[in-house]
Amino acid sequence: MRGLIQRVAWAEVEVAQRVVGRIERGLLVYLGVALDDTAAQARWLAGKISELRIFEDGGGKMNLSAGGVGGGILAVPNFTLLGDARKGRRPAFTAAAVPVIAKKLFEEFVSALRQGGCPVASGVFGEHMTVRAAADGPVNIIIDTPLAGKGETGADG
Repeated sequence: MRGLIQRVAWAEVEVAQRVVGRIERGLLVYLGVALDDTAAQARWLAGKISELRIFEDGGGKMNLSAGGVGGGILAVPNFTLLGDARKGRRPAFTAAAVPVIAKKLFEEFVSALRQGGCPVASGVFGEHMTVRAAADGPVNIIIDTPLAGKGETGADG
């Protein structure tokens, strides 16, 4: 599972010319689900992102989470994060999970984010989305989950 996290002043996602998710200050998270990803990894990544300290405190140091600054999280499913463009000119998406599995794990991820205590909005899995945001910084972080059964995700993968 791969998350691309962007610190934003605001962000919104639109489907069929209708805004389906919007946050003010917070994190815009694009989530790619890989073939062997698990619910445990979705929960691990949600916890990691919920507590990610990339907002400045009073001293100008990145020391606060989205919740710590009263911010929200906008989660957007994005299978292209798993694209492999090392060969040729067209990315291969063979590492991405099949849609039925990816949707379930995206929903698990969003559910786990909601348990983190800050407002959460999301895009719509499988739909063409228009995402608008104002980057803050810019600050962008990529987080890959450890392999199932290894590291912090536990052995229940």
